[in-house]
Amino acid sequence: MALGGNPIFNGKNFRGAKQAPPVPQNPYSNPYGQQFNQAPGRAPGQVLDTQSAWSASQQNMTNEQLQQMYNQPAAGPADTGRMTYDDVIMKTVACLVALVVGAGITLFVAPALSTMLMIVGALGGFVLALVNTFKKQPSPALILAYAGLEGLFLGGLTRILDGMFPGVGLQAVIGTLAVFGVTLMLFKSGKVRATPKMVRFFMIATIGYAVFALINLVMMWTGAVQEPFGLRTSITIAGIPLGVFIGILAIGLAAFSLIMDFTSIEEGVRAGAPERYSWIAAFGLTVTLVWLYVEIIRLLAILRGDD
Repeated sequence: MALGGNPIFNGKNFRGAKQAPPVPQNPYSNPYGQQFNQAPGRAPGQVLDTQSAWSASQQNMTNEQLQQMYNQPAAGPADTGRMTYDDVIMKTVACLVALVVGAGITLFVAPALSTMLMIVGALGGFVLALVNTFKKQPSPALILAYAGLEGLFLGGLTRILDGMFPGVGLQAVIGTLAVFGVTLMLFKSGKVRATPKMVRFFMIATIGYAVFALINLVMMWTGAVQEPFGLRTSITIAGIPLGVFIGILAIGLAAFSLIMDFTSIEEGVRAGAPERYSWIAAFGLTVTLVWLYVEIIRLLAILRGDD
């Protein structure tokens, strides 16, 4: 993984992951030239050379069985319990399904219950995000629970903002998918990579953004700022709310976080990481997509509110 990298993958670096054990081979049909310590008709401990052992094993096999053996494809990553792109895709889809189910609940229940569930989802999702980030071994149940709780939060948030500015929810979904698709294409083309210099800039910018978000939140809670989005809308630059510039920066940071996620996944597959690491990859993508969606829907709401 590139220097710095997505903190979700830190401590679980795919480069250090041990490959899953290979599929057990028939001790009498090893095609790679090792010696055999035991074979039919030989006393224990008597060593056979490769050709003798191979010939001994062939005696009890028909021509059809031999042909079927030769026609079998070599064991792939899925056969040996290693991480594959298909694993990551399927587990990411599972997380997104859990997220959509959670969002659907808060979108269709009574408004008061929706608000309560949104708060539960926000707090519970934050706690499980920390647990899953620092947990040494991935837990599918906790990762799916995180996705479900984030769904409750996103559904409640979308319901509130879409009620104030009709259409921003659908626009945010389309925008999130568009950014994800463009980022993936740029990564696959090799035009955008998580270089050490870019990662350092990302880390500095993310820390700065987090400090701003914390100060803004405290000022909103204490009543120092009365605007719905705090400093994002109370401060303007050339007539444009500060939140527009902050939002564009945050979306750019979330998009680059996707690049780092893709880089980690690519390295995991190349390194032959155990299959369970695909859950970590799915978790990382889900966290980034949630962040990206929140930033896009907030930016759209700020733009609509400035009309």
